[in-house]
Amino acid sequence: MVAPVSTSSNATQASANNLLSASEQNLGKQDFLTLLIAQLKNQDPLKPQDDSAFVAQLAQFSGLEQQMQTNSSLSQITTQLQGQSNAQLTSLVGTRATIQGSMVNLSGSGIGAPVTFQLASASAATTLLIQDANGNTVRTLDLGARGAGISQVTWDGRNSAGNLQPAGNYSVSVSATSSNGGPVSVSQNITGTVRSVSFDKGYAVIGLDNGVSAPVSELLRVESPPTNP
Repeated sequence: MVAPVSTSSNATQASANNLLSASEQNLGKQDFLTLLIAQLKNQDPLKPQDDSAFVAQLAQFSGLEQQMQTNSSLSQITTQLQGQSNAQLTSLVGTRATIQGSMVNLSGSGIGAPVTFQLASASAATTLLIQDANGNTVRTLDLGARGAGISQVTWDGRNSAGNLQPAGNYSVSVSATSSNGGPVSVSQNITGTVRSVSFDKGYAVIGLDNGVSAPVSELLRVESPPTNP
């Protein structure tokens, strides 16, 4: 009688291994219950399941159930908080907002990063310097002549050798000179009236009335709109 029991035990072990392999070693509630039932059905009648071990397995099952319920509750709370945060951000519409332009965030997926700056007067030569978090120069772009006012260009996310750069924050610095070689004042902080707040990218993006858009994380200052006399 020993051989049949051994064969059954081996079959149970093989079944358990297959289940573990199929789930990539991540047991869910139903998987755990299936294994427990299979173990009870195929246990050695000469050596039945030890009471203490059985109680321990039931405790594990109960703990797994509680953990899954907790995770579900936390997910619901996170969704509710995100909804409240999004609703609060919509109140920015109509306010005067100032966003920073000295940092850009690169996703690393091949999507470029917009760079916005404002010139006090027209320039004959404009240069954009991009550096990584360690201060190393990644790329220098010649933007040529630019008119006075707001300009927006897109960095394609590549270095001087044409290699796509990893995701992260990069600093950008714009310098400009006039036709007589003198410096042109450059501002990389842009102020405008918030016309929209969108969430289609997975994070909040504010759009200003001057056409500039930026993640809400680049928001520096918010002011009440001027009142008409």
